Amino acid sequence: MPVSGSAVTGSRADGNGLPFIGRDRSGRKCLKHIDAETIEDALTILSDHMGEAKIVAGGTELIRLLETDIVSPLVLINIKTIPKLAAITQDAAGLRIGSLATLHEIESSPIIRDEYPMLAEAAHLAASPQIRNMATLGGNLCQDVNCWYYRRPMGTGSTFTCRRKGGTVCYAPEGDNRYHAIMGKNGCFAVFTSDLAPALVAFDAKMKITGPTGETEIKVEDFYTPWGNVLKPNEIVTEIQVPTLQPGTKQRYLKFRMRNAIDPALSSVAAVIHIEEGVVKDARIAVGGIAPMPFRALGAENVIKGKVITDALSDMAGKVAMSEAVPLSMNAYKVRITEMLIKRAIGQ
Repeated sequence: MPVSGSAVTGSRADGNGLPFIGRDRSGRKCLKHIDAETIEDALTILSDHMGEAKIVAGGTELIRLLETDIVSPLVLINIKTIPKLAAITQDAAGLRIGSLATLHEIESSPIIRDEYPMLAEAAHLAASPQIRNMATLGGNLCQDVNCWYYRRPMGTGSTFTCRRKGGTVCYAPEGDNRYHAIMGKNGCFAVFTSDLAPALVAFDAKMKITGPTGETEIKVEDFYTPWGNVLKPNEIVTEIQVPTLQPGTKQRYLKFRMRNAIDPALSSVAAVIHIEEGVVKDARIAVGGIAPMPFRALGAENVIKGKVITDALSDMAGKVAMSEAVPLSMNAYKVRITEMLIKRAIGQ
């Protein structure tokens, strides 16, 4: 997926005191900052600067993208000035979370902790307390993939024009691929490491997207593609909707990372299993950190549906889920880790 625009450097004000972050490579001043008062304001600015404007809320992901030259917009649109986009409410249909709700607000919400504890746990395990106080749900779901070849900034003496940047080569298979994908059949081995996305996929949650033509709803699972997501340059994620759970539904989120304090997932598993009279009636299992998008473990789901969960069955589910893995030269360990996480999530 080609990335257009120019790099942005520095942070200061121009001679007239107007804020901007720097100049592009042709010397133009760029990146002015605009506070949107309404969703309509933000959509208008996005449309007026089609492809050259970016939304900023918590900013924890956007700053990384700016620093590594992945994006270089001319305009930043602050949407934290829009009221009511951070609400967490519940009605007969289920849970509603505004896209500006922070990860800290999600992990500490009494509604979520009581009825959707897996979502609270996923938010709690994301990054550090400082980042969770800033990062928003919308930003976490819309974050870009991790790959040091893809994110290698210009000006470092070694830049890689990989397939995701419009090139023809993925450098991970022949390079240092310790933390890369084991499900990379599309030709890109970057990893998507959102903690909230697998949990919401497992909950069969929906996402409300607002654009110039109005509001649309899609499943969170359908939001992602191997090359990014379906969000258009003039659209905004405004709300997440999680359905009411049936009685007898169990949920579990497990995450493996190098350092428990701040690191993204090397593999994470979200499991939502509906059990009646000891038998699995339905199951949804999603995995993060092993592919360029959340991976739905359909094989594991099919193994346990209609059966009583046992240790042997859980073990089989993990192995079936990873039977199509394509590990690289340095990351085969992820296969076994993911198998064990799926087994434990089902067993617990």
